[in-house]
Amino acid sequence: MAPEPVIRVEAVSWDDPVAAALRDAMGAEMRLRYADRLAHRPPPGERAIVGETVVYTGVAYTVEGLPVGHAALRWLRGDLELKRMYVVPSHRGRGTSGPLLTAVEQVAHGLGGGRIILQTGDRQPDAERMYTRAGYNRIPIFAPYEELTYSRCYEKIIAAAGEARAS
Repeated sequence: MAPEPVIRVEAVSWDDPVAAALRDAMGAEMRLRYADRLAHRPPPGERAIVGETVVYTGVAYTVEGLPVGHAALRWLRGDLELKRMYVVPSHRGRGTSGPLLTAVEQVAHGLGGGRIILQTGDRQPDAERMYTRAGYNRIPIFAPYEELTYSRCYEKIIAAAGEARAS
């Protein structure tokens, strides 16, 4: 069995071109997965991400410098929301999501966030399994995703700075 690749996560700005390209790739994939639902999708409203609300953007790189993953964190009404968690298809199941989640959770801990919340969809069972393995628990659909009835929402409690960190 080949060893897992070494992944380095680098903090970048929201408008970093590599980060933007990874988000575009995620958007293209999600448009295919949910194509039949997009015509009935409500306008984004509060779901839209404004760069100024993002407190962290991370890009995962292989040891060769190939960008293979993305994750962002924004404040949403007192909680930190994980946004645009994405791993390129060629690196799924190869140890990329773990370092991305660890980086996000370390930032959330440093910011004093009580929990990280996230929204994914019912056509992403691979993501749901990954979040569950990483200690995220399913919660009811939270605002602003109520109109997206196929949403699957999760949370992970993060100890505040100075407290023992929950794993």
